[in-house]
Amino acid sequence: MANITLKDGTEIYYKDWGTGKPIFFHHGWPLSADDWDAQMLFFLDQGFRVIAHDRRGHGRSSQTYTGNEMDTYAADVAELTSFLDLKDAVHIGHSTGGGEAIRYAAHYGRDRVSKVILISAVTPYMIEDVNNPHGVPIDVFDDIRYNTANNRQQFYHDLTFPFYGYNRAGADVKKGIQDNWWRQGMSGGIKAHFDCIKAFSETDFTQDLKSVDFPVLILHGEDDQIVPYNVTALRAIELVKNGKLITYPGFCHGMPTTNADEINSDILAFIKS
Repeated sequence: MANITLKDGTEIYYKDWGTGKPIFFHHGWPLSADDWDAQMLFFLDQGFRVIAHDRRGHGRSSQTYTGNEMDTYAADVAELTSFLDLKDAVHIGHSTGGGEAIRYAAHYGRDRVSKVILISAVTPYMIEDVNNPHGVPIDVFDDIRYNTANNRQQFYHDLTFPFYGYNRAGADVKKGIQDNWWRQGMSGGIKAHFDCIKAFSETDFTQDLKSVDFPVLILHGEDDQIVPYNVTALRAIELVKNGKLITYPGFCHGMPTTNADEINSDILAFIKS
């Protein structure tokens, strides 16, 4: 575990374990690299080099008040991957991290990226407007903004229920998972988290998806209550040149944690293909 100081003075915390082919993980909002525990351990045991960072303003990185948008997020990743000299890397992004991963790959990944995997990702475009009539209404994101600004301590607890499908009948609610989500969220900066809501809801990744030539795997749960798969995954697969889509009936937004065995297996098969 280490830190890198970027050109603008922001300190980025990252984990870099193992040797072999590199896999770089991009976490979701408002979490940290710790949200990839189930994947980092699994792929380390499979002989890969695994890297995950805390996005600026999140986790143990600097609590930034500027640069909390996708272009800067991608540029931050470019600085880190250049510093680590990562080549032929697989980039895996969950939720907001999916947007970060494809923006990085499209703008900086030509000589460094081999494949991209988008899990429960916000790509290509979340918000409802004239160009995306079936998107998520802005009122939903305004409510997230309000609750983040005014009572994120409680909101970050409440959000774990739809995030992990714990509000569904018969759900096996695991308080430790909820507490870990809350811990990660509360370790980040409120200004960065507030700004990131606009970044994950209003950034259009259409051209990023269209521009990449390397293989892209899209994984999405059909019971995702946070990022509806019909708005994202079903549209994203139509935009990439070389893509594969897997959807999972009944799986929630946080499926890399709740269904790690199946998700890891499908990722491994794609990397080896």
